[in-house]
Amino acid sequence: MFGFASALGWGAADFTGGLASRKTGAHRAVLYSEVIGVVILLIAALFVGEAFPSLRVILLSALAGALGTIGLLLLYHAMTLGLMSVAAPVSALLAAALPVVIGAFTEGLPKWITLLGFLFALFAVWMISQGENGVTNILAHIADLKLPLLAGIGFGLYFVVMHEATKAGATFIPMIASRSGGLILITAYMLVARISWKVDFSAWMMIALNGVLDVCGNSFFILASQTGRLDVAAVLSSLFPGVTVVFAWIFLKERLSRNQWIGIASALAAIILLTM
Repeated sequence: MFGFASALGWGAADFTGGLASRKTGAHRAVLYSEVIGVVILLIAALFVGEAFPSLRVILLSALAGALGTIGLLLLYHAMTLGLMSVAAPVSALLAAALPVVIGAFTEGLPKWITLLGFLFALFAVWMISQGENGVTNILAHIADLKLPLLAGIGFGLYFVVMHEATKAGATFIPMIASRSGGLILITAYMLVARISWKVDFSAWMMIALNGVLDVCGNSFFILASQTGRLDVAAVLSSLFPGVTVVFAWIFLKERLSRNQWIGIASALAAIILLTM
């Protein structure tokens, strides 16, 4: 349930982040939503009175945040090159698959019904991230997979490193360190690229909502990985593209392709199998 809640949080965050990016640009939307997230987490950490973790936890969390941000920047760059149909499914698929491979070595192979759930989930991520001709487009751009693959590795390593950082039970302070690592990286990138810091006033509500929802997604992923296996938590959390496309269908009246409906059905099957 924590993994599914993480997918809901991240899926809704991507939807609101997409709307904010349309108004003010992706890099500014990500930067300021990260800032809002840090403020929320600082308040939560003070309210809960969470003990300050070790330096190792802080460094691992900052590394996880930097890896996730690198993945995000690579994904956005791939999309600016006109590779959206390639970048989305490939990066999401690898992000889900990498923790499964690592989890098999660190935690042993899961039971067969869980493995079946992984297959349904990975298939769901692939199908949900495409239109009617998504597979054809990916095959046509097979030579352009470098950036999406690197983005997927960044996202997958975020899952793995953040799981390692929060094993001891801390939640809010590691998330603050994680977001700080990402903030440092994206701030440096914006300075080097000389990207404007100005934000359209109409975008602030979506940016704030994106920050809140992204914090929820991260929090539930950490709870999922602390409660059960890393691979199950990561795969369930990686179903977030399904939430995003459903939100676009409901609120923006975007038409879902046959492939996406098949992916959503596969995601529901995966959730059932992974929670049995």
